[in-house]
Amino acid sequence: MTEQDWVSRRFAEHQDRLQAMAYRMLGSPSEAEDAVQEAWLRVSRADTGQVENPAGWLTTVVARVCLNMLEARRSRREDSAGALPPEPDAPHADIQTGPEDEALLADSVGVALMVVLDTLTPAERLAFVLHDVFAVSFGEIGPIIDRSPVAARQLASRARRRVQGAAGASDAARSAKRDIVEAFLAASRSGDFAALLDLLDPDAVVGEVRGDQAVAAFFAGRAQAARLALVDGVPAAVWSHLGRPKAVFTFTIDDEKITRIDIDTDLDRLRDLDIVVLGAGDKERR
Repeated sequence: MTEQDWVSRRFAEHQDRLQAMAYRMLGSPSEAEDAVQEAWLRVSRADTGQVENPAGWLTTVVARVCLNMLEARRSRREDSAGALPPEPDAPHADIQTGPEDEALLADSVGVALMVVLDTLTPAERLAFVLHDVFAVSFGEIGPIIDRSPVAARQLASRARRRVQGAAGASDAARSAKRDIVEAFLAASRSGDFAALLDLLDPDAVVGEVRGDQAVAAFFAGRAQAARLALVDGVPAAVWSHLGRPKAVFTFTIDDEKITRIDIDTDLDRLRDLDIVVLGAGDKERR
């Protein structure tokens, strides 16, 4: 086997995990793909004679690419005062977790991460994601961010406190929205027009349909196959066919009333969403 063949096989073997890692660190599917592609260009030109741990080596390369991208993004953000789009957490790919564990994780910290990941420095973000999500040791993380293992631990701890604090602060809002969406779906399935009206703002909008009466009439009896879900960590609804999401319903809620429902059927966009379908008594992740 040539050196290039060895690199190609090792990269293919770990590519899914590398993609997931870049996705969580960068919060953007397209940027994650760019990071993994850049990592491949680097490793394909590298001398692999001294590589004893391919997984650790590839993790380091991808993490350094992501760190550079985050630092560049932060610089642009400081110049333009733009926002850094985050993404919810996911379990370490090598840890054996079931669908219920993954759904619970998304429910408990997904919204928090959406709020706080963009407030972290690139080094804090990498230390937290690599250690808490992908179980990389601080001894390995330190050199990636040019810190000692102790300093890397401190960065991850600081990030973790922010995430945990945001999780507690967002619990009430998330639970309230989830209850409203669940109640809306139940009323829609049963055709309970009065219950739908009670949940809708008088000026509620769905596409071209406007007003609570029209929206209630539109949905009455029509959500038989829609299921409560977490979409990028936020309560929503999803309609699937043969196990594949075909439509996602997102809800804008103000003062405990639904003011807007958006229906997205673009399959390319749906593939980029993190969807956790929550059923009665069980939880399923696509």
